[in-house]
Amino acid sequence: MRKQIVAGNWKMNTTLPEGLALAKGIDEALRGKTVHCDVILGTPFTHLASVAAAIDTTRIGVAAENCADKEKGAFTGEVSAAMIASTGARYVIIGHSERRAYYHETPEILKEKVRLALAHGLTPIFCVGEVLAEREADKHFDVVDAQIRESLFDLTADDFGRLILAYEPVWAIGTGKTATAAQAQEIHAHIRQTIAAKYGATVADATSILYGGSCNAGNARELFANPDVDGGLIGGASLEVEKFLPIIEAF
Repeated sequence: MRKQIVAGNWKMNTTLPEGLALAKGIDEALRGKTVHCDVILGTPFTHLASVAAAIDTTRIGVAAENCADKEKGAFTGEVSAAMIASTGARYVIIGHSERRAYYHETPEILKEKVRLALAHGLTPIFCVGEVLAEREADKHFDVVDAQIRESLFDLTADDFGRLILAYEPVWAIGTGKTATAAQAQEIHAHIRQTIAAKYGATVADATSILYGGSCNAGNARELFANPDVDGGLIGGASLEVEKFLPIIEAF
C-alpha cells in the first residue's frame, strides 16, 4: 500500500532560529499523537543539519528544496545531493514550478538532479503541473505527461519506484485558488495511468502522488479523501504549527 504523506515546503522563509522554533513546535505537537501519514519538513539549505538534529527524524523526515545537477566541483553557490544527504535530510524537492519558471530548469537539468539524488540515497519529491493558460486551453494532461516523460522515463522501474510525485496546479500556488477535489482526483488518476502505461500497474499503484496548490486545513480532508490523492505538498500553511497540524490530522 502506498504511503500517505504531508510535506511542508518552507520556500525562502524563516531565519535559522525561526526555522528551528517551527520544526521543534511541529515535533512537539506530534509527540504522543497517532499520525496516519508520513510527515516531511522541506527547509532552506541553511536549516537542514540543525533541523535534522533538533527533531525526531524517525517520525519526521527532512527535505531540501532543491539540489545541484552536478556531483561536485567549481560551481560556486550550488549545493550537491551528497552535501544534502550528509546533513541528515532524506528527501529533496525537484522541479518545483518556481525553479522551472524563475531559474529556467529544463527537463534535462531535472533529469540529472533526480539521478544524483537517487545515487546519494535521497528520495526525490518531483513536481509537475500546468500554468493557468495551459489549464484553460485543456493542455494540462499533455503538460504533466511531458514533464514526467522527459525527466523521469529513463529511470528503471526500481528507481522510479523510489520517487514521490507532487502535482501542483501553478495557477493555485499562493493565489488562494484551489483545484476542486474532482479536478485534483482527475489529474492524479491521469498521472497514475501515465505511470502505469510505462512501468505497469504495480509501480503506478505504489507511487505516492501529492497535491500542492493552496492546500489548507479547510480543504485538506476533502482533497485527501480522493483515491488517487496521497497527501499534500504544503507551502504557506506549513509555516505555522497551528495551520500545518490540522492538515496532517486530515488523514
